[in-house]
Formats: sequence, structure tokens, C-alpha cells
Amino acid sequence: MKNVAIKEHHLYNKAYRKGKSFVGKYVAVYVLRDLAAARLRNEHPQKLYVNRLGLSVSKKLGTAVVRNRAKRVLREAYRENEACLRKGYLVVLSARFAIADAKTPEVARELAAAFRTLGLVCPEADKQGSHQ
Repeated sequence: MKNVAIKEHHLYNKAYRKGKSFVGKYVAVYVLRDLAAARLRNEHPQKLYVNRLGLSVSKKLGTAVVRNRAKRVLREAYRENEACLRKGYLVVLSARFAIADAKTPEVARELAAAFRTLGLVCPEADKQGSHQ
């Protein structure tokens, strides 16, 4: 399913200021409880809670081609980890300079570690992951 995007600038700022953060080699992750989660659940076709995803890639990273590739890598890495995450959060992924040369599996591993550190992994998914 397609991700629900964070569209308002003030929500990015709120996640940066009040949210929990994790900074890695490829990505900085900011997570904050979404106060509009109940409203979004009612609008969802299957009445499920969802996370809203925001991507932040600086122009300092490189040309438009490099920035768009970084966003594609971030989206795919998030999609690989999305099934085991708690729902109802604002998740902001901010690309760092090393992501320009990174492959998706490397970024996905770092995101998985970030989500575990931030306590965003569901307990039942965490148990399943530890047995594999």
C-alpha cells in the first residue's frame, strides 16, 4: 500500500523538536506519536491505523538525480521494515551524505536498528525476528 505522506511543514518541525531521534550513517530518523491517527484511521478504507512518512533530502546532497535516488532508497527501505512497526506515528527520514553511495539493503538494516532503538517495533514482530 502507498505510504501516507506528511504534507504540513509544522509536522516536520514538531517531529524534529519533540520526537525521539536516531542518527546513523545513512539516515536520521525522527518519530513522534501522531495526534491525528484516529481521524486518519476513520478515513482509511480498511479502518486501520497508519504511520505518516516524511522524507527530507537536502540540496547539499547533490543533483536532482542523486536526491531522487536517495528518496527512492529511503522509501524502499521503509517499505521493507513497515510490516513490523507500530502504527499511529509520524516518521521523518532525513537522508545523510553517505546515502548517495548506499544500497537499499544497507539502509534497510540501519532503519531496522533505528526502529528497534526507538521502540517502534511491535513486540510480536520483535520475537519473530529474534528466532530467525
